[in-house]
Order: sequence, then C-alpha cells, then structure tokens
Amino acid sequence: MDNALTEQIPEQEPNLAPQNEVGQVVQQLTGAFGEAQAEVFSEILEEVEPGTVAVLLEALPLEARYERWQQIEFGDRVEVLSLMRADPRMGILKRMPDEEIDMLFAQLSPEDLIEWSDYLPESFTDRALAQMGERQRQHFELYNQYSENEIGRYADHQMLVLSTKATVGQAQRFFRRIELDCNDSLFLVDEQELYRGAVSRYDVFRSSPDAPLLSLLDEDSRAISADASLMDAAELLEHSREVELPVVDEEGGLIGRVTLRQATELVREHYESQLMASAGMGETDDLFAPIVTGARRRAVWLGINLLTAFLASATIGLFESVLSQVVALAVLMPIVASMGGIAGSQSLTLMIRGMAMGQISAGNLWSLMKNELGIGALNGVLWAIVIGLVSAWWFNDQIIGIAIGCAILVNMLVAAGAGVIIPMILQKMEQDPALSGSVILTTVTDVVGFFSFLGLASILFL
Repeated sequence: MDNALTEQIPEQEPNLAPQNEVGQVVQQLTGAFGEAQAEVFSEILEEVEPGTVAVLLEALPLEARYERWQQIEFGDRVEVLSLMRADPRMGILKRMPDEEIDMLFAQLSPEDLIEWSDYLPESFTDRALAQMGERQRQHFELYNQYSENEIGRYADHQMLVLSTKATVGQAQRFFRRIELDCNDSLFLVDEQELYRGAVSRYDVFRSSPDAPLLSLLDEDSRAISADASLMDAAELLEHSREVELPVVDEEGGLIGRVTLRQATELVREHYESQLMASAGMGETDDLFAPIVTGARRRAVWLGINLLTAFLASATIGLFESVLSQVVALAVLMPIVASMGGIAGSQSLTLMIRGMAMGQISAGNLWSLMKNELGIGALNGVLWAIVIGLVSAWWFNDQIIGIAIGCAILVNMLVAAGAGVIIPMILQKMEQDPALSGSVILTTVTDVVGFFSFLGLASILFL
C-alpha cells in the first residue's frame, strides 16, 4: 500500500468573529433595507468569514435572507450552508432552482452530505449522491453505517497517516507540507490498514530521519471506537490530554479522528439541544421559521402543558369550599407553587448536568438524594418561616401563616426529591430528561403545593 494513506490539504476552517463583533454586524445589516441592505451585505462579504455570513443570514427574515443568499459567490455557498442550522439551510435549498441545487450538490463532499443528511429529506440526499462519483458514494456509505449518535458518523477524515514501514524522514516531510487543525500526531497502519498506534510531532522532529517510524510508536496511545456515543468520545478526548484521537471500526481499521475542536463543538451542541429541548424545540429550529411550521412544532408541547395545567386546576377544585370562604388563600397559592418550582428546577438542572457528564450512577444516587433533601429541608424551613410571618402579618391571621409555612416546607422537600428521581426514571424509560423533565416536575410541585396548602387550610379553617 502507499505510505501516504491520507494526504488531503483541507481549506482553512472558518471561525466566527467574537460575539460582540458579530452583534454589531447583525445590527448594521438588519438596520438597512432593500438596496441599502444589499450594499451593506456586499461590503460585509468582503470582510467576514463564512461562519459569520451564516449567522447573518439566519438573523434575517425569510425573504431578505434569500435575497442576500443570492449575493454570495457560488464557490462559497456550500461552506456557508454547512455552517447554518438545518432549518434555515433547508429553507434556502427549497427556494433554489433545480439546476442551482444540482450544481451545489456537485460540490458536496461525503463528509458534508453526512452532516446535511441528518435533516435532509431522502429525495435530496439521493439527488446529492447522484452528483457524486463512485468513490465518494462509497465513502458516504461507510460513514452512513453509523447512527446520528455515534462518533464514526462524524469523525474527521482529514488526518496524517503512514504505513508502519515508513521512516521518520517521511513523517517530517508530511508535517512540514500539510497543515491540519489540531494536528500533533501521525497515525500508523499496517498492510491491512489496521490501526497500530500514533507518533507525536515532537518525537518525529527530535529523531533521525533515517530511523524507522515504528520505533517512535506511543505504547499508551488510545483509540476511540467508531460506535462510541458523541459525548463519550468528547469526554474520552478531554481526559486523554491529547488534541486528537483516532477513531477505529470494530475490526481495528482506522476511519478518522476526533479533534479538540470537534469535541468542544459536540459538547456545545449537546447543551444547546438540552436548552432548546426544555421548551420542546430543537437546536436546528430557525429563528424566522414559517409561522405555520413554528406553530405546529410548538402546539404539541403546549397541549402537553395544558393537560398538566388541568391536573393542577382539578386539585384546586377539590378545595372550592375553603377558597370561597378564605379569599386570602387564592392570593397566596402562586407563592407555594413558585417556590416549589424553583427549588425543583435547581435539583433537576444539577441532575441533568451530572447525567450528561456521566457523573450519576446507582452508587451515588442515594447520597445525592440525601444531599438534595438536606438542602431542600434547610431552605424549606428558612423560607417557610419568612413567608409564614409575612403572610400572617399581611392578612392578620396566624392560621394562614402556619398553613402556608407548612406547605412551603412540604413542597420544597418534594421538589428536591422529584428533581433527582424524575430524570432517572425518564432515562430508564429512554426519554430525554431535558425534554420532558421540567413539565413533569412543574406538575408535581403545583399539585403537591396546592394540595398541601389548601388541604391544611381546610383542616384549620373548616
């Protein structure tokens, strides 16, 4: 086999401008309209990177976005689209003429198409494959065998690879001639193209050019399995203290690498998806999504929330008699629900973060539960006294103060426990805790808070 298995020189990866600078450019662009906006955008295109262009396009309403899109040079369009979110990217593709789409797809690499295909309709993916050569289609099928949550699908295939028979001199020429992002290692493969280890740039340049490269092999070098999850791969790289690690298939064949830049991006996307999921949305959602599309996506979440609201209302309805006699209870009910909701969300957020980082297990769950209940009890007693005293003074009624104080304590204890238990149950049910945990938690704290407050008030007043 050739000593140089991989010798690709990639284009320089674009970087976003600092956030404050991007914000200024967005303000400059969105503050202009029509021909004035077109002129501003032309000037911006001469100065900013493709990543910033992608952010600018997403900040524009749909009509203006497509008009500005047409100002982008054709050779830059694939790169700009690759840096956009899936929804705005798809919105542009749907508006492009067929012949332009085919010309665009002809520029796609298998790696680009893999990332796009996660959200492209199958008809578009097939159309893009039709524009590729046979070797490119084979590469796409190789990457496509891994799921959207496996690192093998998104491994960086631009890397430095040599045969175990290569010399140090060949490696030195490789490092001098090829510039790659996060590239401190050169990977070695045998005649069957199986991964055998890595050598560092430092060792290569401090050794004799005539020495066999195999003599510099790092005995402790790690490799990531292609079927490892994205977050597991990112975590393994973080703990390895390397800037890149190889990715191998189940036979040990080298298929790519994971870089520190990729790992950082994976973690960022993971937490962004959790943030959006907490509102029933996806990280790919368009800022200017069509009204009907946006309404349809959010309607399901609103419907779920409505059901939980009915459950809380039904709980209140059980105590209609005491509410009709003591109006002050209705005034104070939101305080009980709010305090429980905040306490529960704090525990829930802590749990979701710990689960995402792999820090939660059966071994430490009970210790975490006791810790959260202790925090809930301490805060519950503190705020029960404060709110009880304020309420008693406000309505000149000690019974109301006692009722709301006890309800606050009970609800904050339940909220702390629920914040720990709910995400674990959802995970066992293979549901995303970030997506539905907050809805369930809110329902629990509302129902428990209303029931404890109004139930105790019924006992004391009736």
